[in-house]
Order: sequence, then structure tokens, then C-alpha cells
Amino acid sequence: MPEAEQAAALLATLRTVNEAANWVSAVAFEQGVPREYELRKHTYAELKSRGLGAQAAQHTIKKVRDAYTTLKANIKAQNLGRPGSKRRRKAESKPIAFRPEAAQPYDDRRLSWQYDAQTVSIWTTAGCIRGVRYICSVDGLKMLRKHRQGESDLVERDGVFYLIATCEVPEAEEYEPDGFIGVDLGIVNIATTSTGYQAAGRDVNRHRKRHGDLRTKLQRNGTKSAKRLLKKRGRRERRHVSNTNHIIAKRIVTEAERTSAGIALEDLGGIRQRVRLRKPQRVTLHSWAFAQLGEFIAYKARRAGVPVVHVDPAYTSQMCCECGHVDKKNRVDQALFICRNCGVVAHADRNASHNIAQRGAVVWNAGRESRVPATP
Repeated sequence: MPEAEQAAALLATLRTVNEAANWVSAVAFEQGVPREYELRKHTYAELKSRGLGAQAAQHTIKKVRDAYTTLKANIKAQNLGRPGSKRRRKAESKPIAFRPEAAQPYDDRRLSWQYDAQTVSIWTTAGCIRGVRYICSVDGLKMLRKHRQGESDLVERDGVFYLIATCEVPEAEEYEPDGFIGVDLGIVNIATTSTGYQAAGRDVNRHRKRHGDLRTKLQRNGTKSAKRLLKKRGRRERRHVSNTNHIIAKRIVTEAERTSAGIALEDLGGIRQRVRLRKPQRVTLHSWAFAQLGEFIAYKARRAGVPVVHVDPAYTSQMCCECGHVDKKNRVDQALFICRNCGVVAHADRNASHNIAQRGAVVWNAGRESRVPATP
């Protein structure tokens, strides 16, 4: 929450360091991306002459080198396409560029926190600014006090400044679960648990469809202002989905902790390659945050000491949770499950969540038995 003069100094600092980062990136590209020590020899003196302090210059060089390390890892993992693809050639043919408001790291020598006053003292190109106010939640302030470690990043988005602090929160000791809560993930219902909780995806899907229609119109427009609005809308959409996933994950982990149960999740790795869908359904599948919700549940569970296991999702929607009969015809439609063997009638997602819970218990017991040493 900087005042006008403070905000001007922070914005000027971000623009200066990112302009310097673009210059360092060009040097690194010309030199074949040398190691950080070699890159420092080529660029450190120039960065100092541009008004960057010693630590700011070091962090700028490190930021550029880390960006090229990430690019190399993405190319190796073929995240930018196969060799010769248009996207990969574009990434390899020019230096990495940094936006004027991109994040800049600060260590404790250039940024200090005053928790009681909720202010920070921060280095800028105009000198050290003291008493810059910040706001956060009550829980966030407690976490800052107890667990903040290492660097913090300053970033500006749509005229608002953020300080992103790294907190190392210790994991709670994992307890022995009294059964498992199965979680079935889907499109119509984001998450359905074997204990009865169901997070309907109606509102999220409606929100995403509205943004999708607007995105199509803006893409057809193609003007600079339309492209800026596209980025702004994209960030808003991601924040909405992320907030929804946080709420769902917290609800599931709280229920598991309250009942001393574990959580069984589907192993959805490679789902986009395995699943075959009609064309209208592909956009929904490929834009859905499957992995994000699973990651939120996993890290919240680690903080609470809740055991989490991942199970094979194969046939969980076709298998009866009562008798174990598997038949494609058991799944009458999206919501209805009727077993052809025993006649049980259930909600399809609820039936699948019970199957996942049963498999979670099997996986947990198998892992526990493997850890017990054999008797001589």
C-alpha cells in the first residue's frame, strides 16, 4: 500500500532492473548462455554503472540465468514442442525478454519487514524507502512472523504492488488413518467425496464459458487494447478458479482431519493423452485445473498431517462399489449408476468416490506391509 511518491519509486525501480535484465539476457544469448560466474564478469560493471546496487545487480544476473535454466528444462521436457516446431524455434531464436513490471527478488539486505507496524523498508534506485505499508490476512501475518525464509519478490500488476514472500512451513507428523475419503474429480462436479460432499462445477463452468465467449471476441478484434484486456481477463479467470480450488481443498482436508481419515485421489497423470472426447468437450478438459486441485489438497494435507495416496482411476466409474461388478453399461448417464449384477442404484460420482476410497485403503496397507521388515 505505497503512497504516491513511494509507488513512483517502486515502479521506476522495476522498470530499471527489468530493462537491465533484458540487456543481460541479450549478452547471455550472444555468449551462448554462460554460467552465472562467467555472465557476471561480462555484465556486473555495466549494471553498477546503470545505478543498480551490488545486491540488485547480483539478483538481476541470477534472475536471467535462472530464466535460461528454466527454458532449457522446458525444451528438454518438450514442453515447447518437438525439435523444429514453430513454438520451439521461436523460443530458441531470440533472447528471453522480461516485462517492465516483472518480479524482482529482494533478500534481507535490501528488504526488511516490520511486522508490528505492518510496514517494510525496501531498496529502490532512488534510495531506501522506509515505512511502506502492506496489508495481508491475519493468518498470513502469523505465517510471515513464524515461517518467512529467504527472498521476497516485488511485482506490479495492473497498478497494484505485491510482495511475494517465501515461507517454509514444517509438515505435521502423519497419523495412522482410520479409513480413507475417496475424491472423484470431474467436469460437471468438480469434486465428489465418499463422505457426501459434492462441489458442483456449474458456477465455475458458467464463469469460464462467459470468459471464453469474451476471449473469442477479443481475439477476433486483434487490437493492442484487446490483447491487454485478454491478459487481464485471463488473470482474473485463473484467480477465480484458483480460489474455488482452495475452498474445495480446504473443505476436503478439514473433513479428513476431523474424522482422522486419509485422502485417496485419482492419479490423473496423462489424462489428456488417455481420454478421447468429442470436440466440444476438449476445450473443457484441456482448460480444467485437474492438477492444481490435486496439488492444493496434497499440500494442505501435509500441513495437517493427513495421509494422501494416489490410486489408479481405471474403471472406477464403471465398477459397483457394493459387489465389484464392472460393466460399461452400469454407467447409465453422467449422474446415474445402476449395477447390472446386484441392482444397486447410486449417484455415479458418489459410487466412483467409494471405489477410490477402497483402493486408497488397499494402496496404504500394501505400502505399510512393504515397510515392515521380514521376520527371520
